Amino acid sequence: MSCDHRRHLRKVSGTTNASYLILRMRTYPGAYKIQRELHKYGEQLYKVQIFKRVQIFVSVLYSILFRILLIYSDIQTFRLLVVCLFFRQNLTVCPIIEGEEQLRLLYLHHNSITRIQNLSSLQHLIFLDLYDNNIEEISGLSSLRSLRVLMLGKNRIQKISNLENLKNLDVLDLHGNQIAKIENVSHLRELRVLNLARNQINQVENINGLDSLKELNLRDNKITFLRDVDTLPSLQLLYLSFNNISRINDILCLADSTSLSDVTLDGNPIAQESWYRQTILGHMLQLRQLDMKRITEEERRTASVLARKEDERKRESHKQALLKEKRRIAISNAARQWDIQQNRVTPATSDQENEDCISSYQKPCQLNGTTAFELTEEQRSLDTVLSSAVQGLSIIDSHLVEVEGDVLCLYGSGALESLDRSWSVQTSGSVSTISFTFINFDEIVQVLPKLRIKFPNISHLKFKETNLITLHQFDVLAQLRRLDQLTVDPQGNPVVNFTLWKYYVLFRLNSFNIQKINDSEVTQNDIVLSEKLFGILAYIASSELPQYRLHALLGEFRFLKILTSIFDKSAI
Repeated sequence: MSCDHRRHLRKVSGTTNASYLILRMRTYPGAYKIQRELHKYGEQLYKVQIFKRVQIFVSVLYSILFRILLIYSDIQTFRLLVVCLFFRQNLTVCPIIEGEEQLRLLYLHHNSITRIQNLSSLQHLIFLDLYDNNIEEISGLSSLRSLRVLMLGKNRIQKISNLENLKNLDVLDLHGNQIAKIENVSHLRELRVLNLARNQINQVENINGLDSLKELNLRDNKITFLRDVDTLPSLQLLYLSFNNISRINDILCLADSTSLSDVTLDGNPIAQESWYRQTILGHMLQLRQLDMKRITEEERRTASVLARKEDERKRESHKQALLKEKRRIAISNAARQWDIQQNRVTPATSDQENEDCISSYQKPCQLNGTTAFELTEEQRSLDTVLSSAVQGLSIIDSHLVEVEGDVLCLYGSGALESLDRSWSVQTSGSVSTISFTFINFDEIVQVLPKLRIKFPNISHLKFKETNLITLHQFDVLAQLRRLDQLTVDPQGNPVVNFTLWKYYVLFRLNSFNIQKINDSEVTQNDIVLSEKLFGILAYIASSELPQYRLHALLGEFRFLKILTSIFDKSAI
């Protein structure tokens, strides 16, 4: 490699006695020859002390030039490599370089340049270094179509822009600026390295199209979440240290990247969690290094086990979410049908009527705590299953049968049909409370004999929105085997507006020895008062009615008690 070097003292706008160094180097094929000749030239340059300011820069120059020559194999096609050095010259504008149209590498770092200009004639430039200046806007580069490396670190740039013509760009360094958003880079399909460290970016998105990107540096920003990273097919190195990432869900897109091998997340809030490393590895099994530490096979196996457990937990969570939404929609539809029956809302449109007709032919929606609903395990995602299932439920389900512990909940009149199916001995024996909602009481009366047989341990009945209007409607409850508690919600049951309704229940169902009514303890005084209020009426009724009618109305226990009372008074 032969070199000639000349010192030029020219007056450049904004400075006086600005100096630069032009290096002309003829290239030879073979990287080792390039390395040897560059090293020889560096020693000569140091010994003759052409520029004292250049002395400390020789080793850096050698390293950078050699790296560039190695990176760009096509550099050997250049018969002449021209390097122009302007560094620490306190330049405020880019110098006008005349007669150097073949210039390949231009160094303007460590100056005070505020605007990129005067470079339009350098159409063969492949390397431009403007590091550590005062540039506020990316501009003046549209004619540099051959540019491969652009160094703009440590400036005052606030927005990525005006890179449309730099389609051959291979390295873009914008670290240490004031950029808040990643934008206007999707056309850089040849870009392999993007450095945006130490900026003000708070979210990562709009990076589609960077098909060749291998290294992305986002250290020391304000990032809280990432998107689109999984769309980068060549990405291998991702630096996210010292940001504001606190949740694994905010970086889950990394798990879908098949090329990613090295990630750094140290310095983020998430890295302080005890589960951090195992959780990250569980989601990103393709990684080779995390936070610059090699991932061992033991760590990978442990993470895989934890990932399977987490997947099972999420699957169960999705299942429970589906059950919850299924329940909500069924109850909502039952409530709407009930309101229509009570003339509380305007009747449904023709489409809604068709939906109601469909629902009337459906089997009751049966739920319990364990086998309520089977999620499909096909190729669809759980989210798709959830949305499609819920969409179907909103059309067809207008009733609900639900077993929660020892409580059987029935919503909508269609739920009464479930009493005809076979119930397991365990479930039948465990149910002690039945709750009726959005079901007419007259319909409930018809299934009381079935309840007595199917659920022998019933001791508590609840009624809400059941049209309990008159006192005598309670009489039919006498045919039950047992009743310890009775709950009648004021909503949809006008009978509770009667002041004496509780005392009537106590008198009429005295044989059950009811302990609570609407969660209030029944006292002995309540029982005595109920006898005083309704006892005389029962005596009068027993005197006027035939015995078979009296037996039907009062029940066997009350009938015998009244009959005994009549005989006692007759004997006196």
